[in-house]
Amino acid sequence: MSEKLLKLLDRQGWVLADGATGTNLFNMGLQAGDPPEFWNVDKPELIEKLYRGAVDAGSDLFLTNSFGSNASRLKLHNAQGRVRELSMAAAGIAREVADSQSRTVIVAGSMGPTGEIMGEVGTLTHEVAVEMFEEQAAALIEGGADVLWVETISAPEEMAAAAEAIRNVGASWCGTMSFDTAGRTMMGVTSADMVKFIDGLDYQPLGFGANCGTGASDLLRTVLGFVEAGAKLPIIAKGNAGIPKYVHGHIHYDGTPELMADYAVLARNCGARIIGGCCGTTPEHLVKMREVLDAQPIGETPTLEEIVAKLGDFSSANDGTGDNVAKRRETRRRGGR
Repeated sequence: MSEKLLKLLDRQGWVLADGATGTNLFNMGLQAGDPPEFWNVDKPELIEKLYRGAVDAGSDLFLTNSFGSNASRLKLHNAQGRVRELSMAAAGIAREVADSQSRTVIVAGSMGPTGEIMGEVGTLTHEVAVEMFEEQAAALIEGGADVLWVETISAPEEMAAAAEAIRNVGASWCGTMSFDTAGRTMMGVTSADMVKFIDGLDYQPLGFGANCGTGASDLLRTVLGFVEAGAKLPIIAKGNAGIPKYVHGHIHYDGTPELMADYAVLARNCGARIIGGCCGTTPEHLVKMREVLDAQPIGETPTLEEIVAKLGDFSSANDGTGDNVAKRRETRRRGGR
């Protein structure tokens, strides 16, 4: 299953992932508080539309509508017994979309956090977390996912449980954390911490990185942190389309397609090899991202000032590691990939 992604990275040098799931489903009529995973069986035609929107815009890889299809999150809707059904449906629709293309398109089975807290201050044990993730992972693979995609994680304990579960089902995976608290995850993890954590995992991902968080500027500063910490695996960047703002009762992201095109180029220049969008990112954004990635060669690593000039200010003074207020100590041209 890992061959598709690794071969595409080797051949193309980079991969364009998809954009938002929630934003695009809300645009189709999903209501706040409703579980989007129910649409996998109730409105499969709209989930197919979601997937095709990303693929038609140029994405090489897209995530399934299964972010919350674990027992813990589904329990909020009295649907904890539907993990296999909803996860398989999400992956099955995706498989059909991917297989209908004349080019390689990778189905990534989305696995979000449980919503519970692990560790000394939490109530979720490692064993229970592994069991929940394994149930979801097995169903996504059975439904047709090429690779599993653990995303928006805050605690390393939870990602470790997901990795063990995925190892148990014999699948390949990628993993991203959300750095949304002054350059750290909600549980205090920095970019350097994540590199060290990934290096120490017994069951390694194909790639790792950051998604969601705050704005695109902050996410790219985190990517630079991964590189400075000596990341060995392909880096993933899936940033939001601008900054969220509350407008007329709805969350609106102010990033234009042109801004996300700049973000895509900067992300690759920063060192990311799997590049996509998160909240607020629509097919219109992805079209522009694809255009510039295809048209422009890899350039020099940008300074923080150059990132701000293109994408806007950072939301915090530094990336949580303590020494990122000043500009990058050096810029250099990235070779090959």
